Amino acid sequence: MNVSFVDLKTQYHEIKDEIFAEINDVLDNTAYICGKKTKKFEGDFSKMQDVNYTVGLSSGTDALHVALHALGIKHGDEVIVPVNTFIATAEGVSLCSAKPVFVDNDEKTYNIDVNKIESAITPKTKAIIPVHLYGQPAEMDSILEIAKKNKLYVVEDCSQAHLAEYKGKKVGSIGNIGTFSFYPGKNLGAYGEGGGVTTNDNSLYDFMLKFRQHGSTEKYLHDIEGHNYRMEEIQAGVLNVKLKYIQKWTEMRKRNAKLYTETFAKMGIEEIVTPYHPEYVDPVYHLYIIRVKNREKLIEHLNKNGVQNGLHYPLPLHMQKAYSYLEYKPNDFPVAQKFASEILSIPMYPELTEEMIGYVCETIKNFYS
Repeated sequence: MNVSFVDLKTQYHEIKDEIFAEINDVLDNTAYICGKKTKKFEGDFSKMQDVNYTVGLSSGTDALHVALHALGIKHGDEVIVPVNTFIATAEGVSLCSAKPVFVDNDEKTYNIDVNKIESAITPKTKAIIPVHLYGQPAEMDSILEIAKKNKLYVVEDCSQAHLAEYKGKKVGSIGNIGTFSFYPGKNLGAYGEGGGVTTNDNSLYDFMLKFRQHGSTEKYLHDIEGHNYRMEEIQAGVLNVKLKYIQKWTEMRKRNAKLYTETFAKMGIEEIVTPYHPEYVDPVYHLYIIRVKNREKLIEHLNKNGVQNGLHYPLPLHMQKAYSYLEYKPNDFPVAQKFASEILSIPMYPELTEEMIGYVCETIKNFYS
């Protein structure tokens, strides 16, 4: 059997006719940027995430830049960022000419370790970016408490966590601003680049709406210096179709994650650590991450047996050449450094079958036995 790491083709064939209709409608009406479909998406996505406002943008990285810029982050400022995340989280800070300050991850959830945040705060710190990594919400109560105590903004990076909940609250509705990616492989993915920001603050919404379109909401009248971060209508059309199915697909992901965890538990493989989450969070499993022993040999075994896999992320941000100027040492973040050599992403998408999951688990069991 061959099991893909992600299967976008099966999902596409299920909604192909609806996708074609949306794209053809855009082409027939020759309205390609930030039109009616984008506006519809923004309204429907706001309802889905329980927020007042959404601004559709061109990518998740752009969303981080827009959010931080809207909060006034600038040169000389510092922003707290988990060291275990995709580089785009830190790039949002860099795009504002500010300094990302890294914090190690929690040993159980892999999200930012809230017990290590305050020691990273300085008089220059202006914001915290909790990442809801792999689809699991970060420990938001503690983060909000720290932010309030130190008068900091909170920008939630929700790029892997559409519809995830923390104590009954949707991610993206808890901090000052939420940022989302609609990259094709995300739980809610476009057929190209796409992103968005969410907020309940009218003034922030107004600023971000202008900033994405050259500082303007009316053609040729520019209230602020902006940028071109507009959402394309074709991508909005694709997302509008997918919004009708995202709840169903999310439940399928949860079902698959539960089956993985139960199957591994029955097998009793000591060399594997399956995902953990507190009972008060509702993760959406963008990725299913396990920690393993002898990872490189296991990867070789999986590849030989038709099980695709991935590494998220093999090199923590403090070890990336791009951020070498921050002069962190390899052992500054021991948890992230240790786990980077153990984490392994195995196939996770809604259309996985019970047979596929059984084959993946059995293949891993065979390696260790």
